[in-house]
Amino acid sequence: MQYSSQDLTLSLQDYSERILAPMVNNLAGSVAQNVMTGAESICNYVSNTSAGAVVTPTANEWLLAGANLDLNSAPRGGRKAILDPYTQARTVSSLSGLFNPTGTVSRQFTSGEMMGPALGIESWMSDQTVLKHATGAYSTLGTVSGASQTGSAITTSALAGPLKKGDIITFAGVNQLNRVTKTSVGTLRQFVVTADVATSATSIPIYPALIPGASGTVQYATVDVSPASGAAILVVSQASESYRKNFVLRPEAVTLATADLIMPKGVHDAARESYDGVSMRMVSQYNVSTDQFITRLDVLYGWQWVRPEWACIVADKI
Repeated sequence: MQYSSQDLTLSLQDYSERILAPMVNNLAGSVAQNVMTGAESICNYVSNTSAGAVVTPTANEWLLAGANLDLNSAPRGGRKAILDPYTQARTVSSLSGLFNPTGTVSRQFTSGEMMGPALGIESWMSDQTVLKHATGAYSTLGTVSGASQTGSAITTSALAGPLKKGDIITFAGVNQLNRVTKTSVGTLRQFVVTADVATSATSIPIYPALIPGASGTVQYATVDVSPASGAAILVVSQASESYRKNFVLRPEAVTLATADLIMPKGVHDAARESYDGVSMRMVSQYNVSTDQFITRLDVLYGWQWVRPEWACIVADKI
């Protein structure tokens, strides 16, 4: 951005509030938006439904999200909920009648924000970069084509309508395993579609991979059995349904790394600071012909969702 020497003559407080704070906020938001796209790789999903459609989550959905993390061997404690601002407002309202510590209820009433710990979640965080997901406009999904399939894609009959990356699907008769005992938990294993799938396609890319083995002899087994040929394929949300992808996670589900950018010489000003492990650099140069200081902020970063199964989506209708 650019600002004049007159702007810089303002008090330090005005300069920080009017110039630096919006710059930092926009840059941090861009990084968060990028990392948040990884929520499309989360394979666990819960929702409150009415007539099949997603509605506002209740305490039950937040508790079920915790149960999902338990079954995927995510450590307890330190869990965080990331909520869209609208979901946060609805959640505070929906939980207002529950038995809660007086101090917590008072703070939630005053701030309008969820306060932790609550419902097994240590921290509740509102973020406007939470994804809004639109389910693929499928009509029917057909069936599995061929028995004993394994791996990160499954062959199907031709799909009647598309699927979108981030859609959550299940296969009839294919149950989730307890990650410790390798025994079926009695509920269908959920899989996330890892890339857009076109109408009439005959293969769906999925995560986690299909690795059958309920006997306890297969180390990285994810399901009790492979889907049978002709097994029905179901999507957990309705066709073309849009919802907010709030989620609960253990922080180890995703990793963000930043590096210290070099400090250039021959400029008006340069500074570099780190906060919570995030390194940010500011460089400013003066343009004498326009009396403008040209300033930029940079973060050099990389990110990866290394354990997406240690997160669970809590859907909220748009």
